[in-house]
Amino acid sequence: MSGTSSGLQPPADAVAPVRHPDAPAPGELLGAHYDQCFGCGGEQPHGLHIEARAGEGVSVTALFTVRPAHQGAPGLAHGGVLATALDETLGALNWLLRTIAVTGRLETDYVLPVPVDATLHLEAEVTAVAGRKIYSTATGRIGGPDGPVAIRADALFIEVKVDHFVDHGRPEEIRAAMDDPDQVRRARAFEVNP
Repeated sequence: MSGTSSGLQPPADAVAPVRHPDAPAPGELLGAHYDQCFGCGGEQPHGLHIEARAGEGVSVTALFTVRPAHQGAPGLAHGGVLATALDETLGALNWLLRTIAVTGRLETDYVLPVPVDATLHLEAEVTAVAGRKIYSTATGRIGGPDGPVAIRADALFIEVKVDHFVDHGRPEEIRAAMDDPDQVRRARAFEVNP
């Protein structure tokens, strides 16, 4: 990505990311981390309904189809919605690291307009890890994995403890997520979002 700020450049002592041995297998659908998530949750009627799949190494692919509810200018995706699609895809990477992390910084380049009904093919990968900091990058292509790049982003995620969500979330949603008998779904509910 051109013009990436110094806050998104890994330090000299950063290390290559390591996929967790219990991470989903390449090609496996990751599923929603929380049903009410605007980015991936199935219970959000106007949400993005992004479906991410584990890739090779520490990478994911995802699809996002722009619907009329996602437009800004007539017939075109809203830029904030596109940034959300990138953020959601980048956040899914943390599941491959088995790390609870939140977005610390996201820089987005808008390269081409994205029309309503277009499907974005999103790809993201972790590029480096330095302590609690996770550096990653993503692109969104129109029409196919080899289509023209419409959006791209670089991001910095910060590893946090589950207490981050417990201390800052609405108690009724936190309680419902914590009481979920499905251990994987319970853990995934707290995987991303500031």
